[in-house]
Amino acid sequence: MDAKAIKAAGTAIFLGTGQFVFFLVVAEVTYPGYDVSSNFISDLGATCSGGDCRLLEPSSSIFDISIVLLGLALLAASYYLWKGSGSRALPVFEALAGLGAAGVGVFNESYGEAHVFFSGLTFVAGGIQAILVYKVAKPPYSAFSAMAGVVTLVATALYVTGTYLGLGAGGMERVVVYPVLISGTALGGYLMGRADAHEV
Repeated sequence: MDAKAIKAAGTAIFLGTGQFVFFLVVAEVTYPGYDVSSNFISDLGATCSGGDCRLLEPSSSIFDISIVLLGLALLAASYYLWKGSGSRALPVFEALAGLGAAGVGVFNESYGEAHVFFSGLTFVAGGIQAILVYKVAKPPYSAFSAMAGVVTLVATALYVTGTYLGLGAGGMERVVVYPVLISGTALGGYLMGRADAHEV
């Protein structure tokens, strides 16, 4: 293990996910009448209905910039994971999740199918990445991350079929997103701590 590369990966993941969680809440608060059950997360970047799209500021800029930063952080982390972890599969899906997140911010809902593609890429790659964490982490955290990944993938399948389990579209989308955000923030801290222990 390359301790410096692992620490850099952990730092990038922690900062990327941490700032996104924070600014996601800020974007929700600054969006008039936003409802977490009925509104999609991406409505924060652009809200489209019947072919009409609205950008509500400052929510739109806050969300779009924050999720692009998340994507760039995950892309940087994927490089350092590739360099320092010895795993090849994990960095690939970390990069795909980062590419998807950045794409969501660049191609908001007003871009139609492009936005749907990048959202789906983020959900699926993020879930697989969380499962693959076992390649760099030990139990019990690796098991918790794998469970988070499974929840995200199962919730994604339910979400795309319109099965919202009484949570609404926005609520079900959060069941997709929150597990990997939480496990991602934890992964950042885990990798930084592991690198410090390896350097001692």
